[in-house]
Amino acid sequence: MVKVEIISRHGCHLCEIAELVVKEVKSEIDFELVISYVDENESLNEKYGEEVPVTLINGERHDYFKVDRDRFRNAISRLRQ
Repeated sequence: MVKVEIISRHGCHLCEIAELVVKEVKSEIDFELVISYVDENESLNEKYGEEVPVTLINGERHDYFKVDRDRFRNAISRLRQ
């Protein structure tokens, strides 16, 4: 199973958009989704705090600041084959 993690921040408009895009793709292609918040985790804040939202696919950085829907969908599709 492909695992997607969004590193997010509460009240972040770009994070909310990224989450919507990822959830739209999830409605088409099944994968595990975890949303983690930098404002609840100091180590995540140190590592990703200036780049949120950050999207990780199977632990590897895929995008930051925004999610390109087509690029994200293609990456998930490739991994599921």
